[in-house]
Amino acid sequence: MDFLDSGQKFSPTRDTDWDTTHQFLPAADNKHLEKKPGRRRTLWVGLGLVLSAAAVSLLTGLLVWHYHLRSDVRVKRVYIGSMGIRDQNFLPEYEDPSSPQFSSLAKLVSQQLKLIYSKNSVLTKYFQGSSVQAFSEGDSGSDSLVAYYESEFDIPVPQEASLDEAIQSLEPPAGSQQSQKGRLLLKPVDALSVNNVFSRAIDPRMSRKSLVVRKSFNVHVREGGVLRSPGFPDSSYPPSVYLQWRLRADPGHRVRLDFHTLILEDDCQQDFIKIYDSLAPIELRSLTEQCGYPHGSLSFLSSGNVMLLTLVTNEEKNFPGFRANYSQIPLTAQKCGGTLSGDKGSISSPFFPSNYPPKTSCVWNIEVPVEKFVKVQFSKFLLGNHSDQCPDDYVQVDNKRLCGRKLKNTVITSQSNTMSIKFNSDSSYVDQGFTAEYEAFVPNNPCPGRFQCTNNLCINQTLQCDGWNDCGDGSDEDNCVCDASQMKCKNGRCKPRFWECDGADDCGDRTDEENCEKCKPGEFSCRNGNCIPEESKCNGEDDCSDGSDESKCEKSLVLQQCSAFTFRCGNGRCISKLNPECDEEQDCGDGSDEDNCQCGTRPYRSSRIVGGQISREGEWPWQVSLHIKGKGHVCGASVLNHRWLLTAAHCVQDSGSDKYSQPDQWEAMLGLHVQSQTNEWTVRRNIKRIIAHEDYNPMTYNNDIALMELDEDVTLNQNIWPICLPSPTHDFPGGQVAWITGWGATREGGSVALVLQKAEVRIINGTVCKNLMSDEVSAGMLCAGVLKGGVDACQGDSGGPLSVTGPSGRVFLAGLVSWGDGCARRNKPGVYTRITRYRGWIKEQSGV
Repeated sequence: MDFLDSGQKFSPTRDTDWDTTHQFLPAADNKHLEKKPGRRRTLWVGLGLVLSAAAVSLLTGLLVWHYHLRSDVRVKRVYIGSMGIRDQNFLPEYEDPSSPQFSSLAKLVSQQLKLIYSKNSVLTKYFQGSSVQAFSEGDSGSDSLVAYYESEFDIPVPQEASLDEAIQSLEPPAGSQQSQKGRLLLKPVDALSVNNVFSRAIDPRMSRKSLVVRKSFNVHVREGGVLRSPGFPDSSYPPSVYLQWRLRADPGHRVRLDFHTLILEDDCQQDFIKIYDSLAPIELRSLTEQCGYPHGSLSFLSSGNVMLLTLVTNEEKNFPGFRANYSQIPLTAQKCGGTLSGDKGSISSPFFPSNYPPKTSCVWNIEVPVEKFVKVQFSKFLLGNHSDQCPDDYVQVDNKRLCGRKLKNTVITSQSNTMSIKFNSDSSYVDQGFTAEYEAFVPNNPCPGRFQCTNNLCINQTLQCDGWNDCGDGSDEDNCVCDASQMKCKNGRCKPRFWECDGADDCGDRTDEENCEKCKPGEFSCRNGNCIPEESKCNGEDDCSDGSDESKCEKSLVLQQCSAFTFRCGNGRCISKLNPECDEEQDCGDGSDEDNCQCGTRPYRSSRIVGGQISREGEWPWQVSLHIKGKGHVCGASVLNHRWLLTAAHCVQDSGSDKYSQPDQWEAMLGLHVQSQTNEWTVRRNIKRIIAHEDYNPMTYNNDIALMELDEDVTLNQNIWPICLPSPTHDFPGGQVAWITGWGATREGGSVALVLQKAEVRIINGTVCKNLMSDEVSAGMLCAGVLKGGVDACQGDSGGPLSVTGPSGRVFLAGLVSWGDGCARRNKPGVYTRITRYRGWIKEQSGV
């Protein structure tokens, strides 16, 4: 059986419910609880005295416990640490905890720790014992090997803070005299030459009593391979586990770990993974902590030849887990720093766009001709959290330190022909890093032939005063004189005149949306064009005659008659509420507004698209790639249910010898993320039937919609899930944010993308779109895009979804990628098939 066709056992809607078998126990003898006649007052008085005495006794006991006994309450504290040892050669046997060599050296390490703790009164008093977890080769020139250990202390509650201070105050042996003193206290043959000791308290989530399964796995990454959480991908990971994977590379190599899939519970206090630049979970060696469905790079590298991956789960709400590829790369593979002398060039943090490794330092010295200065522009900058001093990871340009995540497009200039750029990462928490371009310039002409922004960016002169903030600081739109095609905003900015009254605040001060209504001040404009007094809104009556004055009110109104703007319930009645379907509130008396709502949700959370970005795996589970057999990806489609897909009619039209209208020419790839790379969740299906709209017009693209029936049902799961179809009256207003997704060309005339792309656009007012597209937009079409240009659907995205997320978080299919004037051109939006116009046709043809 083709593994692509394997169904998934895991149910994305599974949750833990309250156990309904639990009951309260009845009283042992009900008669003892019945009221007795007579002596009622005496009984109550006696009962009151008894209760008062009990309260006094309880209070006294609590005070005695608090001030005296509680000082004897003890807790177990576990510290994880590492010991650097000189003059010891690392042996292969040290990788095996059951070997005699491991046991012998572990005993010496435990003795040495006991000796070190004995020099501190707090540590020696409460120390219980140590155990060695692992050994590795030294991570610096002064260490021959490193021992990773766990030390346990039994400490009274009030002394916990002093224990932490004592652990952190441990100083490594500071010279030959102290080291020699340590050897004299032990037998000479057992002596260790300790270079440093480093300890920190274990993450308390890793010592939870509820963790009933604790296991460690040793993995050598030389040949490469795959790590999976237990059960992945067929079932969720198990509850209440603490798992460790100790990863080792060959000497002189780094460990590399690349996550292919990572889906955990959103709350990191419950389920999480943590990666360490060591073989023990030492907090100040932690590279990352992840839970939920994380964004950003999930590729990590060690500073030396070891890495630790941990997984901790709680008792409930278990999720699919992870799959990660491991490998090793030579330490010499890191390329950063050096001398640069060209007029232009680029630099980036090591291994960008993967996360940079810890304990890394690089220096670039740039020198250009003496008559020029140097400037550097950061196109991407992700180095932890911003602070004034940047004490951890940072980029230093000459004497200016930079850190944080909001420095994209920052430009820094020198006052000479030289510039020094230093990158530094400490021993913990890594990030994606940076990429930057440097350029030499003549001081009196920093932007030859271009416009110089106040922030020193250089942009094309044609972008000045075009209505768009291309500089990022708005300086390209300052002090402009508006031409005849533009309107003047109150804030002085010039904007295209056709943006007036498009439903979006383009000026930034709503100048373009003022005086757009036909109604007088103090009146409400109904969707059908009527005007009613403002105070008539939400009064419980249909004053507009189309329900629009009651559409956004706290309570939905059942209308006497339906209109083109109202939702029709299954019982034939109509309600005033705007877009009530699948919003998790029952508005129809028969509940039909919440029927068939197993759609539009990403089961786990917490488009070649021009100007788009790479999506995360499983982020768009309704996205389908349609392949012509033997040729690869041609169009996109959307999942409607386990059997039906929706795409564009122009995708299934014959072209010469290519018989695209024939079902046997096609195959659908569901759950796909990267073209030509299938995985456990990818399903391939043949097409049984194609139903193109009978009135599709290839000249005008009217009615550009088609259904595809799969030859066999698919199992719905976290990577294959239906998108919601909107009702015929669903409103997608101008200005609303939408997303386009697909593997189409990433530039006009370019080739298709390998990885599924996504891009954010907005719905564009129909009147504005008609003006832009020369009145070629019909009522069955919808416009969306970014009129600035640079973001759009393109060749290969056809038939794919234009999706909108509703207030409840459910995603609706607003349109299908249909046509456009080029790709991502300024003032040329994409045109989409308007799904609300074809909701009845879809139901009639497929039953969905």
